[in-house]
Amino acid sequence: MATEKQTLVSIILPVKNEGEHIINTIKSANEVKTDYPFEFIIVDDASTDGCCEIFESNREKNITFVRTEGVGAAMARNVGAEHANGDYFIFCDAHLFFEDYWIDRLLEPIQNGIADATNPGIGDVANPTNVGYGYSWVDTLEPRWNTGKFELFPSPHLAGGCLAISKEVFVAIGGFERGFKVWGREDEEISLKLWLFGYKCYVVPDVKVLHVFRSDAAPFVLTYNDINYNLMRMAYSHFNEERIKKCKQIIKHSDPEEIEAEVLQSNVLEQREKYLAKRKYDDDWYMKKFNIPF
Repeated sequence: MATEKQTLVSIILPVKNEGEHIINTIKSANEVKTDYPFEFIIVDDASTDGCCEIFESNREKNITFVRTEGVGAAMARNVGAEHANGDYFIFCDAHLFFEDYWIDRLLEPIQNGIADATNPGIGDVANPTNVGYGYSWVDTLEPRWNTGKFELFPSPHLAGGCLAISKEVFVAIGGFERGFKVWGREDEEISLKLWLFGYKCYVVPDVKVLHVFRSDAAPFVLTYNDINYNLMRMAYSHFNEERIKKCKQIIKHSDPEEIEAEVLQSNVLEQREKYLAKRKYDDDWYMKKFNIPF
């Protein structure tokens, strides 16, 4: 599978209390085959379990270690991108297992001009036949995995757990959302933004990575206010007024008025104006294209 293959790929890994998973992920990526040179950008977002101590004194030439102070999932990815040297970025969760030529096959549709960002199938390490292929929204904007896919296809959302994109496109869209809290909606927002700005998100089903789905609690403190804040910030950034109202109506376990007021105190209206001027398609086009009843 050797063509132009001296292009450097940056594998960007946000880390938060990953225990031994981060070491297993690095080991797996190093052991499988690829014709691409690659580097790791490890962003330790204030872990407290010592999972990244081994990297603090790292002398491996292809590992860059960065520490952040609880900036959240979206911003940790952005920080990783700022330290990356590759022409292509692959954002990965720090609890994955890879297969031979996964990098090569994820990048092929991007290099061929079919896609601007790609996902593999993401399987459960405990049940490898249980595979999701990107995902969509139901009528409450809850995510649902695409299943039963075998050919390259466009997906409304890509999972940030293993998302490949060129540096050029990532920079053009402004990266992941910079105003989100902790965790939640960052994968959906960047996928939505890519489509609205005229780019294409595809899943490559014949590539599969295995994901460790934890049975224990999340490795960070997360509240419903954080999740709902991110929902409304995404809505104000990209949706028409009717859909903004619908988003407010689906808020649970928080005061919708307080969440909306907090979002509006941020820079979201300035960002909205910028995005509306830049995008190629509107949210009506997007919902119709992917048959999303919202």
